[in-house]
Amino acid sequence: MELTEAMRTTGTCRYFTPDPVPDEVLHRAFDAARFGPQGGNRQPLRWIVVRDPERKRALAELYLPPWKAYLSGVGIGDVRVGTVPKTVADADHFAEHLADAPAIVVVCAELDGLHPTDHELGRLSVVGGASIYPVMQNLCLALRDQGVASAVTTLLCHAEPEVRKLLEIPEGIITAAHVAIGYPAKGFPRKLSREPVEETVFADTYGSRLFA
Repeated sequence: MELTEAMRTTGTCRYFTPDPVPDEVLHRAFDAARFGPQGGNRQPLRWIVVRDPERKRALAELYLPPWKAYLSGVGIGDVRVGTVPKTVADADHFAEHLADAPAIVVVCAELDGLHPTDHELGRLSVVGGASIYPVMQNLCLALRDQGVASAVTTLLCHAEPEVRKLLEIPEGIITAAHVAIGYPAKGFPRKLSREPVEETVFADTYGSRLFA
């Protein structure tokens, strides 16, 4: 499909049909995703496609506690979300039915293949993800191109030790995200809600708008 259309309609899917995603569809998606930018071309990403019902159920059980804590924070205002009540309800449905997703892709990375340059700045370190998340987004776009929807979550990273044991992930490999995938039960979004570029793009100095 046309790239811009894919970019504008690859939202978070929270309702999947039970239909499995064929291996050939997954292969095409991973084959395209691997060309995402990665620092030094170190290619640290590794993927685990979890389709075994018992392992999916175990992942879902690990997901629920941090999700419910997050949901509670939203309810009392401690967690800021730019969304509407229906979206929160949909996200809760997703959490309660995570095990029903046809597959959960665990996004892993070799720790020694990452090169964070911001870990000494006294703030949250995010730079290491630059070699991970563009490739992951490529995967979501490549799946969208084939009519497969996705939902990215990082909440399961709270339970990395348990996930590592469950999926036999060796030391030196981290988990960076989990992506539920499958065919959308309610179709793809026609219009996603995002801030206009006039509010987020600046010229030369922060706050000086590039676009009037």
